[in-house]
Amino acid sequence: MNDMFRPNTSRPYPSGFGSSPNLPGDDGAPGRNAFAVLDRQAQRSDALFERYVPGSSLFASPRNAFLTHGASLVMPAVSASSLAWRAAEFQRNAQREGHSGLLMGAVPFQLDAPAHLFSPARVERAAGVHSMEALPVQRQDGVDARRGMIATPTPRGYEHNVGEAVARIKRGELEKVVMSRALKVDTRIDLPALLRTLACRNTRGYTYAIDLAGGPANEPGKRRTLIGASPELLVARHGRLVASHPLAGSIPRSADPVEDARRAEGLLASAKDLHEHALVVDAVAAALQPYCRELIVPKAPSLVSTATMWHLATEVKGDLADPATTSLELALALHPTPAVCGYPTADARNFINEVEGFDRGFFTGLVGWCDAEGNGEWAVTIRCAVVDDDSATLYAGAGIVGASDPSLELAETSAKLRTMLGAMGLEAVLETLS
Repeated sequence: MNDMFRPNTSRPYPSGFGSSPNLPGDDGAPGRNAFAVLDRQAQRSDALFERYVPGSSLFASPRNAFLTHGASLVMPAVSASSLAWRAAEFQRNAQREGHSGLLMGAVPFQLDAPAHLFSPARVERAAGVHSMEALPVQRQDGVDARRGMIATPTPRGYEHNVGEAVARIKRGELEKVVMSRALKVDTRIDLPALLRTLACRNTRGYTYAIDLAGGPANEPGKRRTLIGASPELLVARHGRLVASHPLAGSIPRSADPVEDARRAEGLLASAKDLHEHALVVDAVAAALQPYCRELIVPKAPSLVSTATMWHLATEVKGDLADPATTSLELALALHPTPAVCGYPTADARNFINEVEGFDRGFFTGLVGWCDAEGNGEWAVTIRCAVVDDDSATLYAGAGIVGASDPSLELAETSAKLRTMLGAMGLEAVLETLS
């Protein structure tokens, strides 16, 4: 990794700048004008999850949890090229009209597709998710998965796509590309129960449910919700403190503790996965460096685990040069990272559009919030589904490099799909895929 992104790291950062930055109100002292209309009552995040209902929106991290009700203003649909400055203008106008100034929502994978961002009518805030009582998940064995399931591409089609990606990488046309799958299951989903289950299993990550009503991709009269549990922080900003925590290089976990430990150790030593990870971290550092007076990039990745996966992870920390730079502006400067697209970015995106076979929508985009002062958190939109009245579409992807094996990449995406399917009680669906 290039040492240009590792200036003198001897200057200590403020206390509390750990796995994610201190965000507004962590110390009980909100910044000037921050969330002036929010409910400031001290409460646990459990209370917000209990009050979540379809039609509201929720975003929770280890530091903060926000439950919003209604959208007093929905930002006009614009593409990513003008999104940062239009969003800042939108927030200023919202504040002048007496709204919170909080911006919440999701940005899609494709840069020319419109985002869904809004100023909530009412906001409740609580401490972040640290622990939560798990709910029993009822297996939906009665779902006829063969009749009510559409896989795009099919498992064999996915292996073919990976093989084509490997061939192009070996010809020198790409270094890395992320190949994804979509899985639609016809079933009704209990959104509040699913959201709480995801949070119980993801206390160190980012749990979200974004109501897409009024958004550019929503059909009139039909409720659609983007819901998921992402382990990956794209960027967080509080004051001058900036953090990004990219993940790249993964392996499914094992129920056998000895085998699970062996897989974790193997991932840390895997030349293929370390190469894939380095591509992502170098790109993140290069994107953040122009915005930061100082940037700290660890020399080697560490391990992050979820219930189903081991990941290589590197936490990049920075000291923001211009306090006018918002968390959304930083997020858009990073998006899409090689962790969700590939490298070189334009070539990888073109390959995805040519080969993948479906519109990712908000999958592998970003989801989160930005306040009127520019502070905020944006997670990478993975381990997610779009749920409507009678179906759910799930997504999973894997980073492909020259040493990738199509059958192993298929197994990796199946393990990632298991995060959502397991929380829905639909793990049996994977057994029907062949």
